[in-house]
Amino acid sequence: MNLIKIKAILQAKEITNHISIDIEVNSIIASDLMSDVLHANASAELLLTGLANNQAVRTCEIAGIKAIIFVRGKSPPIETIKLAEECNIPLLTCEYSMFEACGILYSKGLKTAK
Repeated sequence: MNLIKIKAILQAKEITNHISIDIEVNSIIASDLMSDVLHANASAELLLTGLANNQAVRTCEIAGIKAIIFVRGKSPPIETIKLAEECNIPLLTCEYSMFEACGILYSKGLKTAK
């Protein structure tokens, strides 16, 4: 599923500028603990998290995750947005809880990263 479609499904808003969200996403990982994301050793392409800081971006950079959607309406500070733009990792935010966002995306056919 394309990130553009995921954005529409979750009624998410883009936070980063000048980064394409025309990205194919087939697997998701959801966590507020970045150590869990790194330890999962999974091939996720999208991170759902409520952790809105540089650590989330750096974790995605290390794990090869293509994009981040912040849940619960979280919005990162400007330094995190700038870091994400430098790393070419699009940031989005949605108002859904992590539980709701995961359920919605699962019902649309997206799977957890393995």
